[in-house]
Amino acid sequence: MYNKILKRLIDIVISLMLIPLVLVLMIPIALFIKLEDHGDVFYNAERYGRNMRKFRMFKFRSMKMNAPDIRNADGTTFNSEKDIRLTRIGSFLRKTSIDELPQILNVFLGDMSFVGPRPSPMGNERTYTDFVKKKFDVRPGITGYNQALLRNSATLEERYKNDIYYAENLSFLLDCKIIYMTLRSVLCRENVYKN
Repeated sequence: MYNKILKRLIDIVISLMLIPLVLVLMIPIALFIKLEDHGDVFYNAERYGRNMRKFRMFKFRSMKMNAPDIRNADGTTFNSEKDIRLTRIGSFLRKTSIDELPQILNVFLGDMSFVGPRPSPMGNERTYTDFVKKKFDVRPGITGYNQALLRNSATLEERYKNDIYYAENLSFLLDCKIIYMTLRSVLCRENVYKN
């Protein structure tokens, strides 16, 4: 019942409450992004969601325009404090996770949930085993079990393992625990970058 009805209802109510606040915050953030390099304010990437349905994920742009997609050896996104692709404002947005705020709109639209596995980028689908595909049984989230534990420092294997643990053990209490752990991780700036 929680996964099928209550979780979605909670997402709708909380996103409706947060959207006015997010819109107020978006104005100065958008101005800072625009003033720095006159580029796009948002980075709208296609991602796989529940049941591997494609959707456009909203995010504040933290990198320079047309920055190349760099991957680590295990296929995870390269993420470093010394990443020269980051803009000055983008570095701050990423450290504080403010770049993720526009995803509240994705939650309201039903593409995402507040808690769930992080949305998967295009291009890796041929590497997904039946085990990995279990993560697509639930809506992706702004935060998730992996983000609560390891944030950006996880290997690809750890991410899959944590995402599938969440999909198989989804509950209201687990969601509450993940939100608490994520807030603590963000406020303490833990595991922002992969070393």
